[in-house]
Amino acid sequence: MTRSESSGAHDAVRQERLELAAPPDAEGAEGTEGAAPIDAIHTVGERREALLVLGHGAGAGMEHPHLERLACRLAERGVATLRYQFPYMQRGDRRPDRPPALEATVRAAVHGASELAADTPLFAGGRSMGARMTLRAAAQEPLPGVAGLVLFAFPLHRALRVRDDDPQRLERAVHLSRADLPMLLLQGTRDALARPHLLEAALGDTDPQRCRVHWIEGADHSFRTLKSLGRSLEEVETELADRVASWARSVPEEAPPY
Repeated sequence: MTRSESSGAHDAVRQERLELAAPPDAEGAEGTEGAAPIDAIHTVGERREALLVLGHGAGAGMEHPHLERLACRLAERGVATLRYQFPYMQRGDRRPDRPPALEATVRAAVHGASELAADTPLFAGGRSMGARMTLRAAAQEPLPGVAGLVLFAFPLHRALRVRDDDPQRLERAVHLSRADLPMLLLQGTRDALARPHLLEAALGDTDPQRCRVHWIEGADHSFRTLKSLGRSLEEVETELADRVASWARSVPEEAPPY
């Protein structure tokens, strides 16, 4: 791990740019051969009660303003974050790498975060694609040291023409049941990539104590709400940060060791 620079953010929050070790080559996966070190940003407040590894969405990198604000709000509540860049975004490509390369990057980021976490509880997750790839990785093989998953705007299905037999939705539902970790999903009720009734159905066989969903009324995939509700994005982000912080504190009490 290389520390390259640090910068200030919100009051009492500091951010530090890091380079994490490159992901190992994933068999048959484009994007991991000779991969560069992973760019990352560690955001921490005056106290640190947990560390959350946070992967970005498909169309915007780790410095997207939404993730930046969310990281700062979490840090103010004792949840430090390690945001990281997927290889395709780091190369300047617009098309994401294939899942094996993305999953290898998730694992490399978690490994790097474990060096920062020390005795602090470690969580992993992300927004949209970052959430999905973290879940896929955890469903296939345990993420060492990770106490739970935090998934923002998890994309269960395609935005249009969702069918009962949609293979993509069925596959992602299986991942939700196979990831043997405490899990918090934070979703908007108007998210076109995770209709509430379909997500609730996908979670039907999971233990509700292990897998919790926090719904943001009227929010879409970007957590923007209807104007008629009179809620700003900043207010929604504060609610998200509050919920994550309270859930992270409860996990050691609720969950058996994994």
